[in-house]
Amino acid sequence: MNQRIVIAADGLPRRAFTVADVERMVDCGLIDPDERLEIVDGEILPMSPKGPLHETLKQHLNIHLARSIPAAFTFMPEAGWRLGEMLYLEPDFLVFPAGMGIGAVTGSDAMLVIEIADTSLRFDSVQKAALYASVGVREYWVIEADTRVTRVHRRPGARRFEEITTVPAEDTLRPAFVPGYTVRLADLPGA
Repeated sequence: MNQRIVIAADGLPRRAFTVADVERMVDCGLIDPDERLEIVDGEILPMSPKGPLHETLKQHLNIHLARSIPAAFTFMPEAGWRLGEMLYLEPDFLVFPAGMGIGAVTGSDAMLVIEIADTSLRFDSVQKAALYASVGVREYWVIEADTRVTRVHRRPGARRFEEITTVPAEDTLRPAFVPGYTVRLADLPGA
């Protein structure tokens, strides 16, 4: 195997793994198939544990999306999304045009990506936002699990979103690229 070396934020070299490398690690038992992880620039990142606030909101948002999303779109919860040889993410929700398979969905095909942040608020709001912007995701929501306040990111640039607004749980969220879908998070059970 021709192993790539990357320099991490701390300045030290790291071996970079491709998505295919990690899939082989799962196949041979080095990584448990149920282990929650993402791959960013070849680094394997364990995902933060999900708390009850996260899971409750995810459950009710999943039901809302299933009942309310227009027929022109589909969504996947916790989609295993391969965005490149060394980039694999599992957003809480990925909304894209109906009729596309997850394997064909590129960043610009994603009409809306939603992350519910419990213990991962900083990572989701900064590093993950930069990743989603860099691959061309049109709109990205980071929902705080405890308050249901949402940071709406639009207009992706090379390294960040050019427009970020904060929407209280009591206000209606309207994704720009999923016409006909709205949600008011304060109305979902468990608030």
